[in-house]
Amino acid sequence: MWHIIIGLLIVVAGAAIVIKAEWFYQTFGTIPSAEKYLGTEGGSRLGYKLIGILTCVIGFMVMTNMLGGFLWSIFGGLFAGLIRK
Repeated sequence: MWHIIIGLLIVVAGAAIVIKAEWFYQTFGTIPSAEKYLGTEGGSRLGYKLIGILTCVIGFMVMTNMLGGFLWSIFGGLFAGLIRK
């Protein structure tokens, strides 16, 4: 039950980042790598929106209890030698 509440809070935080990207830009300033790779004008705003979307996706994964399986499928090969069968 708690993973639903925590996931919902993460989704709300991500949505706030997407909706208020201009406020985040004015408050925290530019993201140099976003300005370099995402465009000359508005790269930081796009960077903040991408961070917010990624936060929402992670929140939905927490809500549906899929985050552990997703992380294991990506990083599980790193720990394959540590697991005893």
